[in-house]
Amino acid sequence: MYTQFEFTLPRGYVDEAGTLHKNGVMRLATAMDEIAPLRDLRVRSNQAYLVIILLSRVIVRLGTITQMTPQIIENLFAADLAYLQAFYRQINEEGQSHVSVTCPECQAEVAVDLASLGES
Repeated sequence: MYTQFEFTLPRGYVDEAGTLHKNGVMRLATAMDEIAPLRDLRVRSNQAYLVIILLSRVIVRLGTITQMTPQIIENLFAADLAYLQAFYRQINEEGQSHVSVTCPECQAEVAVDLASLGES
């Protein structure tokens, strides 16, 4: 069973030094990962902040960054935040990073790895 999944952000996180971080690893969430943020005052005053705390708990690495903080997640581009939310749901609800999609032209069903969507 896989408990960690690699991903590539569509845009990437730019740190204070100007370094771009695109590749990362997210682990499966535990029950505590989903419960603990509910105790956070930022989440109590704004439910939308839940995803910020949750992602900062389950992202193991982003580029060379190994200590994720809510501040890092806050500074992601919107496209990267949306990507990580979808990736989180996929690996935690389905247990893997592959989804089945239908080609709009030929109607063939194809397996797509969400982890590769951000790669150029």
